[in-house]
Amino acid sequence: MPKKVKSSEINSKDTFPIVGIGASAGGLSAFQTFFKAMPPTSKSGMAFVLVQHLAPDHTSMLAELIQRNTKMRVLQVEDGFEVQPNSVYIIPPAHDMALINGTLQLLEPGAPHGNRLPIDFFFNSLAQDQKDNAIGIILSGTGSDGEQGIKAIKEAGGMVIVQDPDTAEYSGMPNSAIGTHMADYILPPTEIPKKLIRYTEHRFGQLQHHELATQTEAQNILNKIFVLLRVESGHDFSKYKISTIQRRILRRMAIHQIVEMGDYLKYLQGYPNEIEALFHDLLIGVTNFFRDPDVFAALETKVLPQLFSLQDSEKIIRVWSVGCSSGEEAYSIAILLKEYMTEMSLNYTIQIFATDIDKKAIISARKGLYPASIAEHVSAERLDKFFTSVDDGRYRIHKNIRDMLIFSEHRFN
Repeated sequence: MPKKVKSSEINSKDTFPIVGIGASAGGLSAFQTFFKAMPPTSKSGMAFVLVQHLAPDHTSMLAELIQRNTKMRVLQVEDGFEVQPNSVYIIPPAHDMALINGTLQLLEPGAPHGNRLPIDFFFNSLAQDQKDNAIGIILSGTGSDGEQGIKAIKEAGGMVIVQDPDTAEYSGMPNSAIGTHMADYILPPTEIPKKLIRYTEHRFGQLQHHELATQTEAQNILNKIFVLLRVESGHDFSKYKISTIQRRILRRMAIHQIVEMGDYLKYLQGYPNEIEALFHDLLIGVTNFFRDPDVFAALETKVLPQLFSLQDSEKIIRVWSVGCSSGEEAYSIAILLKEYMTEMSLNYTIQIFATDIDKKAIISARKGLYPASIAEHVSAERLDKFFTSVDDGRYRIHKNIRDMLIFSEHRFN
């Protein structure tokens, strides 16, 4: 008789959701509205970690103000706090905060107050620590803090909610987050608790005890899902890593509170937009400017000298950046080529053809607009030379670099 696969065999760890909530200007009102609507306990035992932009030289009253709106325990974080269910934790002023092994660690800020990105910093650690159990929420605020952090959460397989900009006192942060196409829900603060409860009860409760289909039945359902994805997108996911595919499908099932994988297949057949959403989730990957320094150093010192020496007559260098995602790697190559030509007093035409199967990523890459958090990977000298700081705190790459690239959606015949 075929063996049944229990979800406890997939994830037997006794977990509860840790929800990171980031806000800036206008955040207090959004926090208060959220916690007024949030029950003090939930079956999944959610814990909440609040990260707000705070003046470093003022005592924060945020914990006291939040406590007036919830019966949950509300604490301003001290170094080493262990996160517990049905509790609320508040970042103290003049600190960055990270999560590791379920404990909150306070760090001295690594940048001046006006340049800090505490939401990105915490969300990154939340994603690394909790993986696909991570949940991130972006509320009212100016600038783009949190934009990179929610990408990290989605890359880890977590879930993201963004406040509806129309309900935010300041819509900069919500709009920046929505622009990443990473938001699973866009909701007013009054509606977020209801969606959180439904998602977490499914993801951490009912699903933990649910018996999945037999292995043969599960593979047949997966094959049908692959067929739908191929018909809709033209891409075949059947050779992708099955464990990753299954985690992303289970996450989409939790988003819609669907228990049976067969029912999710029917949902895909009835709602083509969900096929596109699943396709997009499957393509989310990790990318940064100059992501692997050793590789770029080898490219600069070993590859470029040979490349330019072989092209003396034509004076054209052509590069193909495959799987370019949102463009960071392709632009990094362009910057490196530009720097090399300047240093060696060379005048070549550079043509970089950058492709990806994710149409949304290509649209984003063409804009050349990136969050302030890229300063972690791009030197101050390169930021000054190749980027322009725009009003919302983000960076736009210079036109003379953008003009070196052609971005195109990659389709297989």
